[in-house]
Amino acid sequence: MVQADLVLEGGGVKGLGTVGAVLRLLERGYTFPRIAGTSAGAMVAALAAAGADERQIRGAMGRLELSRAPDRTPPHLPLLSEGLALLTRSGAYEGDYLRDWVHDELHTLGVETFGDLRRDPDGDDSSLRSDQRYKLVVLATDITHGRLLRLPWDYHLFHREPDEQSVADAVRMSMSIPLYFEPQRLTDPVTGETSVIVDGAVLSNFAVEIFDRTDGREPRWPTFGVRLLPDLPAGIDQIFPALGVPLPPPFELLKTVVVTAFVGNDQTHLNRPEVRKRTITIDSSAVGITEFDVPDDTVQMLVRHGRDAVDEFLADWNE
Repeated sequence: MVQADLVLEGGGVKGLGTVGAVLRLLERGYTFPRIAGTSAGAMVAALAAAGADERQIRGAMGRLELSRAPDRTPPHLPLLSEGLALLTRSGAYEGDYLRDWVHDELHTLGVETFGDLRRDPDGDDSSLRSDQRYKLVVLATDITHGRLLRLPWDYHLFHREPDEQSVADAVRMSMSIPLYFEPQRLTDPVTGETSVIVDGAVLSNFAVEIFDRTDGREPRWPTFGVRLLPDLPAGIDQIFPALGVPLPPPFELLKTVVVTAFVGNDQTHLNRPEVRKRTITIDSSAVGITEFDVPDDTVQMLVRHGRDAVDEFLADWNE
């Protein structure tokens, strides 16, 4: 067995590519002491951190009905439900189906809370706090305080015990695509203050540096990043294909700002050679982030692209 920490980028439906990447890494003999993910990447990361093998991951994905992901609120009518939900809930869809799917799959693997994903501090970075010793880290964005949340590491900001927090709830927070899925709320039981939480991609969609040592010692094993979204500016219309048509100048600017929010911060990291060389890049251009009606042959193509990207990466990898 070969060890590597893993960081999975988010990207909605594009995240199916990370399934293929994780499966192929497992087949190539890799295990993941720690794994981090954002949005769809957090869903796949949670399964892998819970110890799912290739067969279990395939089974879980076979039970995922993508068409149910955009779950309408009452009265469950096209357009009307979305419009009412946007006005009253700040998100067109509930997102409950995906949260429940994650919960059920993790329950099957014996995982409910982050306490089930504790890891022994064997040779860890000496700078790590006790509440940072977990197999899984989920990225989300606290828009009330304008900060990135690394869960369970940052539950202390809300006076919450990390071990007691639901993994499925953290993943649901991470996948709250703004305006698409209803944002989540996290209340501090001591102060009573409630924060609004959205998709981690708003601040960091590809936190490839999250497991890097800070104590000056050499890493025990590498950290691989699995990336889905294209470089800017060439790939700007691949992220939201529906916005690929030319728009009037003010709206074109707004589109660019939104896409840059999802990609720009992480692309800054990728411009560093030491980051790019440990990044597995998957071609996910065939689908957009919210194309949940994607046909099965396209799903299989994305998974295949993830597998192929791993083989190409490992062929050149040199520790």
